[in-house]
Amino acid sequence: MEKIDVLVIGGSAAGFTAATTAKAFYNEKNVMLVKKEKQTLVPCGIPYIFGTLGESEKDGLPDLPLTNAGVNLKIAEVESIDQENKKCRFSDGTDIVFEKLIIATGSTPVVPAWLKGSDLQNVFTIPKDKEYLDRLKQSLENCKKIIVIGGGFIGVEMSDELVKLGKSVTLVEMMPHILSLAFDAEISVKAEEILQSRGVKIKTGSGVKEIIGDKKVTGVKLNDDEMLDADAVILSIGYRPNSKLAEKAGVKINKMGFIKVDEYMRTDNPDIFAVGDCAEKFSFLTRTVMGTMLASVACAEARIAGMNLYQLSTVRVFGGTISVFCTALGDYAFGAAGITENLAKQGNFEILTSIFEGFDRHPATLPDCEKQIVKLIVSKGSGIILGGEVMGGKSTGELVNLIGFLIQNRMTVDSLLTSQIGTHPLLTGSPAAYPLIKAAEMIALKHRR
Repeated sequence: MEKIDVLVIGGSAAGFTAATTAKAFYNEKNVMLVKKEKQTLVPCGIPYIFGTLGESEKDGLPDLPLTNAGVNLKIAEVESIDQENKKCRFSDGTDIVFEKLIIATGSTPVVPAWLKGSDLQNVFTIPKDKEYLDRLKQSLENCKKIIVIGGGFIGVEMSDELVKLGKSVTLVEMMPHILSLAFDAEISVKAEEILQSRGVKIKTGSGVKEIIGDKKVTGVKLNDDEMLDADAVILSIGYRPNSKLAEKAGVKINKMGFIKVDEYMRTDNPDIFAVGDCAEKFSFLTRTVMGTMLASVACAEARIAGMNLYQLSTVRVFGGTISVFCTALGDYAFGAAGITENLAKQGNFEILTSIFEGFDRHPATLPDCEKQIVKLIVSKGSGIILGGEVMGGKSTGELVNLIGFLIQNRMTVDSLLTSQIGTHPLLTGSPAAYPLIKAAEMIALKHRR
């Protein structure tokens, strides 16, 4: 029977990062990653195989960094976990004994049981499954009218990519605006305007009652009984944790279906860790359990698990999900970190907000210079930054990361205002009108009043 020091189940971003981190910090240990698929997709890149990339082969996590790092790779499916004997059984009947186990089994798309017609031909989801996605892409080649249900990031990005292929795309979202869980209305509306200008038809404020068709989909009926014709429907209404393997083994699961973990990413068994979409999440700010699933969060959790396998460190712990999001629509990018104004009010935070419109380079007459809009959400009493939203050019992604760092380190508006920054005309906004700092200045002035 094969014996492995560290066994990682799952080959997506979390499993990949957990395995390489474990090997880096405990080089003397034998580390093995087990995954079902020969080729693993980068989750955030999935929408782009339908347009920008053109093929799923360009969106894969290569195995070479694993082997170069000294991690053993096994293509197989784990059938069961035996906690007492620290053993995993595979579908071929073989067993592997482990010292430490990291579960990174990810998530699966939600298909509501109540949604009539979800089993019709040409009704699809967006799983992290290369073979399924290749079949989906081929099926969509002969479809002209496509309805995407769900206005979150995946739904928005899928809609934008499909329109590039000349498809007639309608995006349906039951909330008043798309991307409304990540952005307040001021930013969401701008995303809608850009998406519509690129050819996507948007139906907000109305959910789906049923999918229509006889064997094959022909349309969608909305809650207000409006009928939309369709050759294909893509369900993008969320994901649920893939925790069945852990639950079957007796590992504790929370009410939302996530594997319960502590700040070191340990389950109730100190030799079994869980990371990524299958692991429990809680908010950095409100400490409430949440269902946000992000590859960036998964990788942070994976690094923490990998570092704490054999020796715990009180400074290498997971302090909660900050929720740092970003996406791009044409020449425009949108990003958010922390909580929105709406969520802050729902959480009974007393807040101050500001919005500043500037430019991502200087002077504004430079070619390809983009308007940059920054919104900050700050605790009124302490001045601690709780959230931020950005619309602008390609620099948006890194600016949102910076806001995430500010939130995680509980920085205040005053500490931001007194921070020193490096600027350059071709790379950043003006030092005299840096949008992030100007937004902070507006809040500081409000606070004085």
